[in-house]
Amino acid sequence: MLELPAIILVFVSIFGFLNHKYLKLPLTVGLVLIALISGLGVLLIEAVVPSLQMSETIKNWLDEIDFNRTLMNGMLSFLLFAGALHVDLNNLMKAKLHVSILATFGVILSTFINGTCFYYLTQLFGFNIEYIYCLIFGVIVTPTDPVAVLGLLKRLKVPKRLEAIIGGESLFNDGVAVVIFSVLLTIAFGSSTGTAGMEQWMQMLF
Repeated sequence: MLELPAIILVFVSIFGFLNHKYLKLPLTVGLVLIALISGLGVLLIEAVVPSLQMSETIKNWLDEIDFNRTLMNGMLSFLLFAGALHVDLNNLMKAKLHVSILATFGVILSTFINGTCFYYLTQLFGFNIEYIYCLIFGVIVTPTDPVAVLGLLKRLKVPKRLEAIIGGESLFNDGVAVVIFSVLLTIAFGSSTGTAGMEQWMQMLF
């Protein structure tokens, strides 16, 4: 049961070392880039030696992970906690209006912009994907990683107020995005998830 998380941690550690040693990119960007290259490498190896069935093996491994529980009940809380440690509460309270607007209306606007662009891009390449699914993709890619954002802001030495606004928004946009995602998911699939999403939205507002 613990073998798969251990394998993932080993690969993340190796990728992190390669990024720190050679690429020297921001950690999140470096890990994503190396993961993409590794994925293409797996596909290339399988194309050359189909008998290995590497992609099928990896798919079976990943199918064992409950990503909803792993992300929502596990990783997300630690990510937000790590990000909140770097936020100055006094500066955040001074910028609460800007943070509130960006974390709510900003996320909604970004969802529609990302979803609409993705919709027309898929149409351009001949993929017939319904608009609602494009919006779901839009809300998935909208939230920013608070740890990566705050680390980058500190390296750039931006003004404290701007750091509080961007950092605060990056912390709160995850919760708003989860609610929007739940609502869009219900519209797309007609499950009871959206009702739960609306309840979360009302609890967050009131």
